[in-house]
Amino acid sequence: MKNSSAKTLVALSVPAVVSSASAGQLTAKIEIPQLDVAEYHRPYVAAWIESEERELIANLAVWYDTEMRDREGETWLKDLRQWWRKGGRSVDMPVDGVSGPTKPVGEHEISVDLNATDLSSKPSGSYFFVVEASREVGGRELIRIPFQWQSGNPVEASDAGERELGKVNLKIEN
Repeated sequence: MKNSSAKTLVALSVPAVVSSASAGQLTAKIEIPQLDVAEYHRPYVAAWIESEERELIANLAVWYDTEMRDREGETWLKDLRQWWRKGGRSVDMPVDGVSGPTKPVGEHEISVDLNATDLSSKPSGSYFFVVEASREVGGRELIRIPFQWQSGNPVEASDAGERELGKVNLKIEN
């Protein structure tokens, strides 16, 4: 499923959609492609898991300009429109283990120990891994990858963006 409507990808804390009896690892790989543009800015990126009803389950990562004076980089998080509406506006940045600086061109990994998450109450079912990217003087892109979660069963899912995001892979081992 591709949707080229979001420009910023923000990665918050990686939520694990698991039962309390499970243990394992959630790993996501997000590619930021090389763009041939006159004025390049690293994208803001957010990554999260949402339910089939599109309710926020967990923030996995948020990458933004953490070096700006007076925390001004946080001002532009609202450009990650879907993430902002899902719950980003209520997040008090920075978030340890979730937020971090923007990333250069290349493949970047998010890895979370499922035991470290507080999502043991989530049932088996259909979920989405969502990645959104937004770039100053650039575009927006949103990738929503559906996956089936069932405790004890591994998950592998992937998709690719068209411009602001490259390949995005999700792997859950438990």
